[in-house]
Amino acid sequence: MRYQQPLKQILIAHPEHWDHAEMRPAVRENFTKVILCRSSALGAEVYASETEEKVVPHTCKSRSCPSCGHRATILWQREQWASLPDVPYVGINFTMPDVLWPIFRDNRHLLRDLPALAAAVINQYLKTKHGVRGLVMVVPHTFGRRLNFNSHLHTLVSAGGLRDSDNCWVVVRDFNKRALMHMWRFAVITYLRESLQAEVLKSSLDNDSIRRLLTTQHERWWNIYVAHFTSKAQFLRYAGRYIRRLPIAQHRFVKITDHEIQFMRNDLKLKKWVLTCYSVADFISALADHVPDRYRHTIRYFGLLAPGAKALTGAAVFALLGQEKRPRPRRLNWAASLQRDFGRDPLVDSKGQRMRWRRRIAPQAI
Repeated sequence: MRYQQPLKQILIAHPEHWDHAEMRPAVRENFTKVILCRSSALGAEVYASETEEKVVPHTCKSRSCPSCGHRATILWQREQWASLPDVPYVGINFTMPDVLWPIFRDNRHLLRDLPALAAAVINQYLKTKHGVRGLVMVVPHTFGRRLNFNSHLHTLVSAGGLRDSDNCWVVVRDFNKRALMHMWRFAVITYLRESLQAEVLKSSLDNDSIRRLLTTQHERWWNIYVAHFTSKAQFLRYAGRYIRRLPIAQHRFVKITDHEIQFMRNDLKLKKWVLTCYSVADFISALADHVPDRYRHTIRYFGLLAPGAKALTGAAVFALLGQEKRPRPRRLNWAASLQRDFGRDPLVDSKGQRMRWRRRIAPQAI
């Protein structure tokens, strides 16, 4: 069965599971925006032709909204396509043992430093082994395929970098997975130990148990995945799947009742799509874990992509590669986006006449 706006239906029908004082403010704020998206409560723009009038409600712009997040992702992909040079790229997936996931879930203030740790590992590796600075983009993820909390990082790294000694672009093909794993493992464990010592790490375990846990995890193997991309578009398509919206597509919902929610997920072990069932309370709780706190970035830039370095060396990188830097694409308005994606102009009435902006409807007090 195909549901219309299933996520909004679930949130409207069950506010008791998320609209309460114990829930994080960011979750309540974003879920409320999702409910009000494209409603008169957020205000609207009025367009009219000589014979017809059309009211276009405002959208919520929330990172938890499927439709708003999809549009934001497309705009981000267009901008990155223009700003990144055409060089080979490597995707590095930094994971951690599952026993550490609850620590970061219960201490969300520690999540914000994970991208910086991963970038420091990559920058140190490139500098020590190859003497270069590369382009680094880190996309933090907090979810698994069952919507469980699974803290890991997807990283885009240029297969090469700028060597400052002679201002030359050097191609780098060797990314040693074992070396990166050891550096990443040391960085995360050291960070957690320092957080525990500074008394900013909270857990149901006592401090001695946490120390033993960290020692055990420091001695085991951590999985690090290194993939070579044929183009930057391949990584941008992958990274854009979930960066600005909740980690479940609207079409994956199979059944929604007052007590149960069923959706399809891709099981990598079985290599097929399987049906997953959640109670309503567990489903909303799982989704709430993946709503980012306010003022938390879903993409971080380091190395030559860091804002300061990009302003100083961006033009030089393109010149060394013999490429022309593309201008930043114009931001598509909502009408142009609909016309491009769905082949219809929303500002043309039923008789083919052009509709023009007339007035604005102010948002209602909530």
